[in-house]
Amino acid sequence: MPSHHHSPAKTHGDTTTSAATRERRALRLAVILTLVFAVVEAAGGWLAGSLALLADAGHMVTDAAALGIALFAQHVARLPPSRRASYGYARAEVIAAFINSLLMLAVVVGISVEAVRRLLAPSPVAGGMVMVIAAVGLLINIFAAWSLSRGDSLNSRAALLHISGDMLGSVAAIVAGAVVAWTGWMPIDPILSLLVAALVLRSTWLLLRSSTHVLMEGVPAHLSYDDIGRALTHVPGVAAVHDLHVWQMTNDRTAMSAHLLIRDAHAWPQVLAAAQRLLAERYRIDHVTLQPAWHHPPADKRVIPLKPIAGDDKPHLH
Repeated sequence: MPSHHHSPAKTHGDTTTSAATRERRALRLAVILTLVFAVVEAAGGWLAGSLALLADAGHMVTDAAALGIALFAQHVARLPPSRRASYGYARAEVIAAFINSLLMLAVVVGISVEAVRRLLAPSPVAGGMVMVIAAVGLLINIFAAWSLSRGDSLNSRAALLHISGDMLGSVAAIVAGAVVAWTGWMPIDPILSLLVAALVLRSTWLLLRSSTHVLMEGVPAHLSYDDIGRALTHVPGVAAVHDLHVWQMTNDRTAMSAHLLIRDAHAWPQVLAAAQRLLAERYRIDHVTLQPAWHHPPADKRVIPLKPIAGDDKPHLH
C-alpha cells in the first residue's frame, strides 16, 4: 500500500511562523504607506502636469490593491486543512502572486500608452515640484522595500516587485523633474516613463512565469526530475520507477509521488525507509507518497522507462 512521509515538524516550526508574522507586519505597513503617498503624488502630479508622477501615483494605487491581496492571501494561507482542501490553503499566496503579476502587466500597458500620447503631444511640467514629491516617494518606497525584503515567499516577491516598480518610478520622476527644471526639455518625462515600464515588465514576466509554474504543478526549478528518478533506482531493492511526479505545492514545499518496482515484497519496509531518507536528505522533499509495485505497469499508463546502461546492472532513466 502507498506510504506517506512528511518532514519533521521543525521544518515548519517557530522559525516559519515568526517569518510569516514579520511578512504580515511588513505588508500592512506597506499598504498604509503606499495608499497615503499615492494620494499625495496624484495631487502633486496633477498640479505639476507630470506624467511620471501621475503614472507613479496610479502605479502606487494598484500596488496598494496588490499588497492588500497579498495580505489577504497570507491570512487565507494560514487556515488549516479541511475536508474540501486536504492540502490546506497555502497555495493562496501563489494565486495572489499570479493576480498581482497580471495587475502589473495592466499598469505597464497603461503607462506605455499614456507615455506615447505625451510624446506626440508634450505637456508642460513643473520640474521643481516633481523632484520634491518624487524624492519623498522614493524614501517611502525604500523603507517599504527594506521591510518586505526579508520575506522569501512568492507572495512577498510579488509585493516587493510592486514596491521596486514604485522605486524606479520615483527615480525616473526625479530625473525627469531635474531635466525639465534645468533644460526645459519636456519629452524626458514620457521617455523615462517608458523606460520604467520596460524594466518593470521584465520583472513582472519572471514572476508571472514562476507563479504559473507552481500553479501548473511543475517540477521545482532547483530540482532535476531525471536525477530524482535515477537516485531512486539506486535504492537497494528497487528494480525500476514509474509514474514519478514531482511538483511544488507552495514556494517552500515540494511533493512527490512514485511507483517503485521492487524485487522482494518482504523488503518493502526497508526500501521505503531508505527512499524516504534519500528524498528528505538529498532533495528536501517535504511530502512523499510511494507505492510498491511487483509487476510492470500496463502499456497505456504514463511510464518512465528505466533501462540498464552497458556495463551497469542498475536501471537508469531513458
